[in-house]
Amino acid sequence: MRPPIDDIFEDLSPAKPETQTKPRAPRIDRSGKLRIIPLGGLGEVGMNMMIFHYGDDMFAVDCGQMIPDDDLLGIDMVIPDISYVLEHRRQFRAIILTHAHEDHIGALPFLLRQINVPIFGSELTCEIVRERLREYNLHNEVQLNAVEPRDVIRIGKVAVEFIHVTHSIPQTLALAIRLPFGNIIFTGDFKIDATPMDNRPFDYNTFARYGDEGVLALFSDSTNISRPGFSTSEREVIEPIEKLMLKCERTIFFSCFASSLHRVQVVLNLAEKLKRKVFVTGLNMTRNIRIAESVGCLRVPPGLVYDIKEMRKTPPEKRVILTTGSQGEPLSALSRMALDEHSEVKIKSGDYVILSSRLIPGNEKAIYRMINHLFRRGADVFYQGVAKIHSSGHAQREELRLMISLCRPKYFMPIHGEFRHLVEHKALGVEMGIDPEKVFILQDGDVLEMDADGAARGGKIPLSRVLVDGRDVGGVDDVVLRDRKHLSEDGMVIVMLVIEQASGELVAGPDIVSRGFLYMDEHEDFFEECKRVVLHAFERCEPESKEDWGTVKTEVRRALKKHIKAETGRFPVILPVVLEI
Repeated sequence: MRPPIDDIFEDLSPAKPETQTKPRAPRIDRSGKLRIIPLGGLGEVGMNMMIFHYGDDMFAVDCGQMIPDDDLLGIDMVIPDISYVLEHRRQFRAIILTHAHEDHIGALPFLLRQINVPIFGSELTCEIVRERLREYNLHNEVQLNAVEPRDVIRIGKVAVEFIHVTHSIPQTLALAIRLPFGNIIFTGDFKIDATPMDNRPFDYNTFARYGDEGVLALFSDSTNISRPGFSTSEREVIEPIEKLMLKCERTIFFSCFASSLHRVQVVLNLAEKLKRKVFVTGLNMTRNIRIAESVGCLRVPPGLVYDIKEMRKTPPEKRVILTTGSQGEPLSALSRMALDEHSEVKIKSGDYVILSSRLIPGNEKAIYRMINHLFRRGADVFYQGVAKIHSSGHAQREELRLMISLCRPKYFMPIHGEFRHLVEHKALGVEMGIDPEKVFILQDGDVLEMDADGAARGGKIPLSRVLVDGRDVGGVDDVVLRDRKHLSEDGMVIVMLVIEQASGELVAGPDIVSRGFLYMDEHEDFFEECKRVVLHAFERCEPESKEDWGTVKTEVRRALKKHIKAETGRFPVILPVVLEI
């Protein structure tokens, strides 16, 4: 399906490769300046979003979320700061999506609540986004436009051509951003898979065509720059997974990311070959299989896949349970199975659990904790480092080298990764012959300006972390996080005083409650002494000050804090509560 034609977005015929041996020099329009502003994804892994602002028109590439660090206690996700977009909302025309991973689409609902623009992406990407927006009642309000590789859309004076690349999810797209004064190649996430599961090869020809025509700048994925050589093909994990499935005499539990649809296809194909039924659990896994099958990205043989509730009718040796939870997420189906708390599934001795995903940095403790529980259930567990059952979706060093060779850019900017990844990728670009002065390492908020005369840094826009805590977006600031950290480390002491309003006399209390500090039943003498300290602090307050309960609370908090520090060396949060009668 091709995007609609209107006065802003215009379908163009895809450019065809020149047949002559020497490419014709394009005419250069020297007017206008492009501002490129990363709002996320440079300096961290995830939260990918980049703004392209040319003249009176602006668009975003991707709009993703990031998994919060351990120090962001209670935070569900981190999303880009879109203040710049809102300040220029009259010029904001579109969001272009490279693929349907959460670190590229997860923040869309929060942006679209504030500003509604058309979205462009592959059919699979659009349908997954549609389901995501349905959770926020936005699915009927947003214009989703499905595009194909080699399609071209126009945004003002900028044309964008979509290029097919291979990745861990089907229908992933790179972009050729065609400006009046030159072309930018934006790879997005990619790998160069010579034998992809869907038989849709990486589009070398289009990248080479642009290299012949002239690439002003290459923006390339840096995630796996530290890994030498080439990434393995998705097909290379088939044999190791098949050997494990053949060896297993009971139930096979297979866990991967819900978006790893190529891996899901491997499991479906092997289950069909081995005459096992597949039982699916996990909301995202169920949803993505349904969507991928509907758009032709997944082949599901009839009579193969069933709901998990129908599992008991099938003997263990004929089951494959396909589930999410490979990262040890506390509420995931696999984590509940590991703790023997799943309502439908019990893991028994002799079962195989295959975790077909990489261990994401920061998740190691949760994953190994879950693996230990799985072993306690009697299962045999296979995971990264133990078995070759995972293939990365990101290009490794030699593939990144090949991308530079295909495009031969004048300017180069590493994207997607921590700062160390960007620096390593710059070194590769310099090694490939790019002038070090023409390689830009940007971080979130930095501005790169490009025009017909070249490229240069253009300052920085202010950005802050936007934290999502339940339904609260951006309402949790550093003070709240500091208090949560304080509570998690030192606990809380609540002091309750009941005071007669008319006389200002203490009629009940002080009572003390300890949470996360000291167990009260084992430290009765200590807390009795704390009560005496509070009582003395209250009695020291002048009669006039007792009319202001804020003053009383401050004096009680100060005295108790001093006493606890002297006796224990700890600093719990002290919360005085005054009740008037």
